Amino acid sequence: MLHKCTKMALAPILLVQGRRVKRDTPRLPEAEGAREGRLGKDAPLRVLIVGDSAAAGVGVERQEDALLGQLVEQLGGDFSLEWKLIARSGWTTGALIRAVQKEEDAPFDVVVTSLGVNDVLGDKDPKIWRGRQMELVELLKEKFGPRQIILTSVPPMHLFPVLPQPLRWFLGQSARRLNRVLAEFDEMAGCEVVTVDFPLTADVMAADGFHPGAAGYRIWAEQVADRIRSYGHEVASAESVG
Repeated sequence: MLHKCTKMALAPILLVQGRRVKRDTPRLPEAEGAREGRLGKDAPLRVLIVGDSAAAGVGVERQEDALLGQLVEQLGGDFSLEWKLIARSGWTTGALIRAVQKEEDAPFDVVVTSLGVNDVLGDKDPKIWRGRQMELVELLKEKFGPRQIILTSVPPMHLFPVLPQPLRWFLGQSARRLNRVLAEFDEMAGCEVVTVDFPLTADVMAADGFHPGAAGYRIWAEQVADRIRSYGHEVASAESVG
């Protein structure tokens, strides 16, 4: 109720600031490069990344520097790997669900998601967010049968320097509301939530101030890789990798 009242009171300012940010923010392309591949000769650890523009690598030029490539680099010394990326700029949770429904069933051991910013920008109600996240998790289990699902939390939008106040504060509050819901998924079998922790500074972020740069993606990949290693997946022999 308070959120709705605040939105109504600030609506004229939020509308003007939102249009200005959309007009002035550079539109960066998705990272170029292969979105699936394999490393090593043994039975692989199969990793699927799904989600929005951050999953797609917006902010860097090559997939090697994005979350996908840096996660492969992080895990390549420990596992034979097979990987795939399903991601597009602008995707909400609902849009990703529709995309995954069109994918063929295939086995993956780990699924990593990146979602939330577009749901925040669409002012998604937390109850709807909960339902769609639940639908997504069940769909991922049905289509891919993963042992481990890693849900990336919504970024701290209240810290995005590119956003003016009070828009920054309002979107930050919206992101927190969705993250409180997402925290509930930590208690589900096979699900865990990772909160990416890196400074939102120019040397870590991309030029648009919204997406990670190569340094940010590296930190994100390190945190995800730590979760995957700690889960207990079978490790490949050293001579089989590379």
